[in-house]
Amino acid sequence: MIITEVRLGRISVPLRVPFKTALRTVNSVEDIIVEIHTDTGHVGYGEAPPTGAITGDTTGAILGALRDHIIKTIVGKDVEEFEPLLQLVQKCIVGNTSAKAAVDMALYDLYGQLYKIPVYKMLGGARKQITTDITISVNDPEEMARDTINAVQRGYDTLKVKVGVSPELDVARLKAVRQAAGPDKKIRIDANQAWSPKMAVRLLNQMQDSGLDIEFVEQPVAGHDFEGLKYVTQRSYVPVMADESVFSTKDALELIHMGACDLLNIKLMKTGGLYNALKIASAAEVYGVECMLGCMLEAKVSVNAAVHLACAKNIVTKIDLDGPVLCSEDPVLGGSVFQEQLITVSNDPGLGIHGIEGITYLD
Repeated sequence: MIITEVRLGRISVPLRVPFKTALRTVNSVEDIIVEIHTDTGHVGYGEAPPTGAITGDTTGAILGALRDHIIKTIVGKDVEEFEPLLQLVQKCIVGNTSAKAAVDMALYDLYGQLYKIPVYKMLGGARKQITTDITISVNDPEEMARDTINAVQRGYDTLKVKVGVSPELDVARLKAVRQAAGPDKKIRIDANQAWSPKMAVRLLNQMQDSGLDIEFVEQPVAGHDFEGLKYVTQRSYVPVMADESVFSTKDALELIHMGACDLLNIKLMKTGGLYNALKIASAAEVYGVECMLGCMLEAKVSVNAAVHLACAKNIVTKIDLDGPVLCSEDPVLGGSVFQEQLITVSNDPGLGIHGIEGITYLD
């Protein structure tokens, strides 16, 4: 199975409601699609969202990395030489993890098709179904309460609540969400790096003292501030998950050795794809640190790849793969089935995607 061509395109998928965090506000998914074509007629699919505020990868940067470096590296190569091919993708350019992730998942897709096996079974095959949370965007407390009621009515048992905009309102926001959700729903929060270490400890302990019963907090402090993350982890009543602090296996191991977090959030756009995400999961497994499989604001192509990893490994105990259900439509044919909080992985070979509607090709 020789790679003959790589086609690039764009998709635009409106969101049901605006997605608001401490870092950005988004109204639609505007992502780059990668199609890797082969001499056997098989096609592998990948996706890269421009998330400059987190990964540094803009649309232009993603296209430049693909056209000027990655595509030139892989065209003409044999998919059967799988690991060397994955390593070439990682080594041909520094950084640019989103572009690498799109190509990496398309290669896994092709390798699974080559051997007629779904990717999640290639990687471990722990389970066929997972349950995701759903994100409640940061807004005024009344609007967040309304969004919470809507999520509960749709059947969600776990809510991921965005905080960090106007920190003085965060406790009020969480009180409104908890009252709307009721006592039996899980609430996890994501500050997206918005707090200082001392502010994080004060707010988190105030939340728990108020009976809000927070499951964990994601990335309360700046991603580069490992010592600050450790400060919060040692003093907070709420367990701490590292997100923007974890781009590599080196990051994960350093955080674990420091005791700087209780949990790790693995995202393919940070790691550069499944190849490196697997290494983080394995490192976490060695030390008994549970992981969440998360996503940026992505459509179903790349989230589907994350579903395969989440279904492959038991060390992944938390799921935050709600990107497709936040969209108002699904242009992807095949792949995992998203039924609100329940996600069922496809048993078709590779990643199970058969096509994508509405692509605007760029070549």
